[in-house]
Amino acid sequence: MAFFTYQTTRTLCSSAVRNAAIKHVTVIGGGLMGSGIAQVAAVTGHSVVLVDTSEDILKNSAKNIQGSLKRVVKKKFADKPEAGEEFVQKVLKNISTSTDVASVVQKTDLVVEAIVENLKVKQALFSTLDKVAPAHTIFASNTSSLPIADIASSTARLDRFGGLHFFNPVPMMKLVEVIKAAGTSQQTFDALLDFTKALGKHPVSCKDTPGFIVNRLLVPYMLEAVRLYERGHGSKEDIDVAMKLGAGYPMGPFELLDYVGLDTSKFIVDGWYEKEPENPLFAPIPLLNKLVAEGKLGKKTGEGFYKYK
Repeated sequence: MAFFTYQTTRTLCSSAVRNAAIKHVTVIGGGLMGSGIAQVAAVTGHSVVLVDTSEDILKNSAKNIQGSLKRVVKKKFADKPEAGEEFVQKVLKNISTSTDVASVVQKTDLVVEAIVENLKVKQALFSTLDKVAPAHTIFASNTSSLPIADIASSTARLDRFGGLHFFNPVPMMKLVEVIKAAGTSQQTFDALLDFTKALGKHPVSCKDTPGFIVNRLLVPYMLEAVRLYERGHGSKEDIDVAMKLGAGYPMGPFELLDYVGLDTSKFIVDGWYEKEPENPLFAPIPLLNKLVAEGKLGKKTGEGFYKYK
């Protein structure tokens, strides 16, 4: 009987996912990524609630969204200021904020989590939400490096859990990696693909593997550049110029590392190394570790591989 009940419940939930378009979205995390996701969802007519732990954070999030929308208006409504203002007000009406996540998720179709890259913190959040969110609600993480299956394991809705990895800045970047974990149902995956398209983004389908597609290629590339520099095979300046002029990349690997944050890159590769210590691509890099230990994390601290004024 228990097995029958579980299968029936799962079938009904999957059916609900398949038949209901995503209209109400809860975005958890008011940082740059969360604010960007909230903005693009609101621009495309979704009802959005942006959630974080304090009103101060949410006020700053709202300020960032308004600033971003003003930049959009300057580009798209340069000759029509009234239409531009109408556009901004229409988008802002689609966004509300809250510090009470348990209450908010009781009326949402999709939860997109964009908080700190810490597995235990994410698991604790989703475990709490799983107890109060409706059966049809889909959970998604914006993680760039953690396995979706590991995050989802804290819930009882493995079939309604997937990954939505957006790229910064969210309003500008067209790509979204849509991740299907082992337990993700096809109905849920299709719903996430449809949602991504509704945002005006271009989804790519990914398996739940380290780094998905972009970071799995990008991070080892950046780290190999550091190894090249460590071996004295090229200066960081020449390596950056070579990749920009020779490969057509907009930024060199050292410029990109500084932009992303050396601590972020170290966190990603350390997690991969822990899972696959035999993979030479994930081996620790002394110079990267040294800079992070010294607090030289890139542009955000004023110094990384380069110095910034």
